[in-house]
Amino acid sequence: MSTLNTSGILHSSPYSAVSPSLCKKGTFMSISKSRTTNIPLPNLQTRVFGDELELGRDLIIKSLTGTLLKKQANTIRTGRDSADESADSLVLAKLYAILEAVADRVEMHKNIGEQRKNWNSLLLSSINTITLAAATMSGVAATTAVGSAPVAALKMSSTLMFLAATGMLLIMNKIQPSQLVEEQRSATRLFQQLHNEVQTVISIGHPTDKDVKEAVEKVLALDKAYPLPLLGVMLEKFPSKVEPAVWWPQQANDSSHKTGSKSNGWSSKLEKEMRSIVEVLRIKDEAEYLRLGGKALKFNKLLAISGPFLTGIAAIGSAFVGSSSHIGFLAAMLGVVGGALASIVNTFEHGGQIGMVFEMYRSNAGFFKLMEESIESNMMERRENGELFEMKVALQLGRSLSELRDLASASSSSNEVEDVNEFGSKLF
Repeated sequence: MSTLNTSGILHSSPYSAVSPSLCKKGTFMSISKSRTTNIPLPNLQTRVFGDELELGRDLIIKSLTGTLLKKQANTIRTGRDSADESADSLVLAKLYAILEAVADRVEMHKNIGEQRKNWNSLLLSSINTITLAAATMSGVAATTAVGSAPVAALKMSSTLMFLAATGMLLIMNKIQPSQLVEEQRSATRLFQQLHNEVQTVISIGHPTDKDVKEAVEKVLALDKAYPLPLLGVMLEKFPSKVEPAVWWPQQANDSSHKTGSKSNGWSSKLEKEMRSIVEVLRIKDEAEYLRLGGKALKFNKLLAISGPFLTGIAAIGSAFVGSSSHIGFLAAMLGVVGGALASIVNTFEHGGQIGMVFEMYRSNAGFFKLMEESIESNMMERRENGELFEMKVALQLGRSLSELRDLASASSSSNEVEDVNEFGSKLF
């Protein structure tokens, strides 16, 4: 190697120009030896080659390290993605399970509502038929000769039929089938609404555990507000105080809760408008339906007491038909007139579905109470966009946005909200 390198150097050195006569073998060898011994070419090559090896090794190590770090990052990212996908799949599975349960409840409430509607019509027609037949028998017995066998049979039959009608009326007035039907209608509508809400959450995408929790709470709140069984958990049909129906989960009041920091489409003008709407709904709409519900409840109580009372009086009167002249005449009047009045009262109460009217007023008051709470919570938390929420409120009240703003401005400009002639809703 040194010979080759030396020859290369000699060929490129000034000594290559010397004449051949001077380049004798000995002289050339001495020059070669003296020149080559002072040039450390092997050490130079070794050092350069070693530096190149170290540089290549560093590059290889860096490349391998970068590749390993990339693989590790991809593995971590893939693990996180798979964990997120499994979490999303679990949330979706829970929401679909809730959808199935809600759809089943919709069908149950619909079927039971039809059944209780049949109860109302069949019981009403049966009781009126029995009552009128008993009154007819009592009148026939009063015109038959006293002491004969047909009189005793007619008296006993009419008395038994009046007593049966009284017992059936007591049960019917206690459960109020028309009110039960309205409860099932409301439950069917609200469960169907919840079903649509869950479907919307799934369609929008990216549901969370919070959505699952809220859906479960709404299902349980609806189950409590509109129970299916009658015994033990049936709603009170004649409450001492009329209150709005509540079918949504109640949240504990947190006085430390502050208004959201993000505007999310809300402004001071919109908040002022929503506060005015809340006052109108509370003082005008909700109060009006509670007042009407109280009147319907009182009227229903009067009819529920009058029906069995009249059939009971008629039963007593029919038992004394055919007695002495004065007592027999009065007994016949009680039996015939009492039975006729009882049929009229029962038809007015259950045919007119006064219990259903009371439940409708109670549900309407609950609707406005729900709107009030929804508006107040959205003003505090701002979880929905302000413009979108304003449009929802307008649609729920059957108004356009301009009509809603006009109502808010009218209520805010008035000294008292009671002075506002217009109600908040145009639908009820």
